[in-house]
Amino acid sequence: MMTNRERILAIMEGKRPDRIPWIPRMLLWWLARRNTGTLPEKYEGWTLRDIERDLGMGTAARDGKVYTTRTKNVDYAVRLDGMSEIHEYVTPVGTVSAVYKRTVELDLAGIEPLAVVKPIKGPQDYDAMMYIVENTEYFPCYEEYEAYEKEIGDDGYPLVATGGGPFHVYVDRIADCPFHTFLQHYTGYEKGYLDFVDYPDKVERLLDLIAQKHREELWPVIAHSPARLILHGAHYDSQMTPPRQFKQYITPYIQEMADVMHKHGKTLVHHADNDSRHILGDLKEAGFDMVECFTTAPLVPCTLKEAREAWGNEMIIWGGIPSIIMEEDSFSDEEFEAYMVDMFKTIAPGDAFILGVADNVTAQAKLERVIRVGEMIEEYGAIPIQA
Repeated sequence: MMTNRERILAIMEGKRPDRIPWIPRMLLWWLARRNTGTLPEKYEGWTLRDIERDLGMGTAARDGKVYTTRTKNVDYAVRLDGMSEIHEYVTPVGTVSAVYKRTVELDLAGIEPLAVVKPIKGPQDYDAMMYIVENTEYFPCYEEYEAYEKEIGDDGYPLVATGGGPFHVYVDRIADCPFHTFLQHYTGYEKGYLDFVDYPDKVERLLDLIAQKHREELWPVIAHSPARLILHGAHYDSQMTPPRQFKQYITPYIQEMADVMHKHGKTLVHHADNDSRHILGDLKEAGFDMVECFTTAPLVPCTLKEAREAWGNEMIIWGGIPSIIMEEDSFSDEEFEAYMVDMFKTIAPGDAFILGVADNVTAQAKLERVIRVGEMIEEYGAIPIQA
């Protein structure tokens, strides 16, 4: 019998494992239950890794790291104002800041603070932002990755998020391309798209600079690292990054990066926790090899069947179970069973697929259903799956 590490590596190499790997993200479930004292009695005091092993699943291993960053000639400080954090960057050409809001509920659920104020608020902020990007340096930390890979062992294979930089304080694990970094983290979607109209030269200069820094300084560090499973891109959405903008701003960048990564034996991953229905073809054309935390109906319009028909076995899917399916208040046990049986039929014969819960197993998930999925993997998950 193969280990979960061996299964993931086989899938990355286009081979068939012995069965479908069952590797959901359990971190938020565990954090929320631990923080609120609602872990099942059996698991009180247990680590997440021990619970995962007891449940017969792999570990998502999302904390791989192959570089650190340092920004020269910039003073960085964090100030607290009640439940808010003000992150400020002071440069020789101006100051930019962002505000992250905490709540008691978010803390108990183990969820990171919400960015309520973005750093680029007007045209005066672009020079400071460009200065920060230009003066950010990347340093390999391959030993850290190797230690983490050893720690994960046979339970999984490390996923390494790459591309994070200034104002990615809480999102380094969900790194991104220049275009979406700008929209999601530097301006917010509405202002970002307005700035494309109001200040096109400033926006294009910033995006070109980020791409240049990545191409010349970041990509070589990633390419020569010991990591193979590389996350670079997150939350692309049919509405917020629609086909026209995707083709213009995301596809050329990802194609170039994918070419570099593929030459060094890397698997390029997109964090697909959004509605991908209208950009399924774009994700494939861009050069991604895998979508992880792939979210499907009923959480979003896109269905698993549509994705399999669009991608075949050319795109590895890590997901398949929308988190809401695991919640008793949302779906009955009969509806859960019916969904799971249909899912196995949809993915048959099971190539290029890792079973997970998109985006996370929530605190409201029924543990009996998590256990039942493991049982169904034993019953139906041997490859080739019989439809």
